[in-house]
Amino acid sequence: MGLFFLDYGAGNVQSLANSLRKLGYEFQWIRTAEDFDKATSLIFPGVGSFGSAVTALESKGLLEPLHKYIASGRPYFGICIGMQVLFESSTESPSVKGLGLIPAKIDLFDNADKTVPHMGWNSIDLLDSADKSDEGLLESSHYYFVHSYRASYDPDGNPVAAHWVHSTTQYGQEVFMASVRKANVFGTQFHPEKSGDAGLRIISAWLSESESARSSAPPTPRIPRPPKPRDGLTKRIVACMDVRSNDEGDLVVTKGDQYDVREKAPAAPGTIQAQAEGAVRNLGKPVALAARYYAAGADELCLMNITSFRHSPLRDQPMLAVVRAAAEEVFVPLTIGGGIKDTVDPDGTKRSALEVAGLYFRAGADKVSIASEAVYAVERMRARPSQDGIGEAVVVSIDPKRVYVDLSYDGPYRDEVIRGSPGTEDEAKAWWYQCTASGGREGRSY
Repeated sequence: MGLFFLDYGAGNVQSLANSLRKLGYEFQWIRTAEDFDKATSLIFPGVGSFGSAVTALESKGLLEPLHKYIASGRPYFGICIGMQVLFESSTESPSVKGLGLIPAKIDLFDNADKTVPHMGWNSIDLLDSADKSDEGLLESSHYYFVHSYRASYDPDGNPVAAHWVHSTTQYGQEVFMASVRKANVFGTQFHPEKSGDAGLRIISAWLSESESARSSAPPTPRIPRPPKPRDGLTKRIVACMDVRSNDEGDLVVTKGDQYDVREKAPAAPGTIQAQAEGAVRNLGKPVALAARYYAAGADELCLMNITSFRHSPLRDQPMLAVVRAAAEEVFVPLTIGGGIKDTVDPDGTKRSALEVAGLYFRAGADKVSIASEAVYAVERMRARPSQDGIGEAVVVSIDPKRVYVDLSYDGPYRDEVIRGSPGTEDEAKAWWYQCTASGGREGRSY
């Protein structure tokens, strides 16, 4: 099987490459237009915008060869943007035309009853599947979605497009296409490579079919799917690990209290406060712990490098190696934090926050987390309301710190004061939480 992988040059596609290797499949990258002639199966994953994807393919001379490849009847699997480019157009980029295989357009979610983007784990409804499973998809499973634009499901208003719909899902009261399948084309709006074992099952099922079977899926009957009272979202578990260098220079997962991550030495005679004089708390290696959390059922993983603000991120190779290694072991969303900011290398080379984030995305991260930079961004926005906000694929992490006050405190933060519960070691304490920056070293008056 000549399995090829199409990367239009945006975002993180390393996760899907890792998934294919995990499943034991070899593949080649589409580098030139001639590579399409060698492919007998093609996977096109993608994150980013509809317009940038189509424009990038066109500028590289790959858009028309992609169209010819699909028209040839050879198997095609599109993920997220790889599915959306099959449509005629998208309101995200009105002037850009898609491949036009599916006669419908991609439109923005209605944000009247929900937040946009849609980001989370949804169940699906398979169409015309008596056993509630097809091509590895299961109605009992949940899959990871992250997008602001969708193709609505309208079997009466657009019956031709409805014949392409393989499964639907729901966000708020909107029913939209979760996957499409017809003839040689299969596509998912969600990310199977980030949906854990349920997603790997889909990829494996598609690749395990014969190429002739993957090229002859029949049209789907038009089946009504009115909105349900509630959407198919589910609660999930996110495992977050603080990573820092220990005294030997190794990256370890640690924990602490009020940013103190060292083991406590016994209290000195005549004192009651233990001193932080010991070694950095070592809970284990980050990659090994990430793999353990994934195996135990974690749905998302966060690795926060809490010392990278002291170093140039582009010279912080151990953390990049951690990201690459973790992305080969876990197949759920991976968030990386620490040092995602404009910086200057020791040789004077300026690096933008976008360049730093891009390096982590290419290493296998799906999102980056900012803490101090989020505080600074909000302060700039408050000073200048026209200031741009925080971009997509960014997680904002707020670092709080206790500020202790008297139990009788009646100052400006009295509405935020928390008092310790009776019978606990905090019983006689009261405090409010202060926003901080720079790893807890800078406090704010809010």
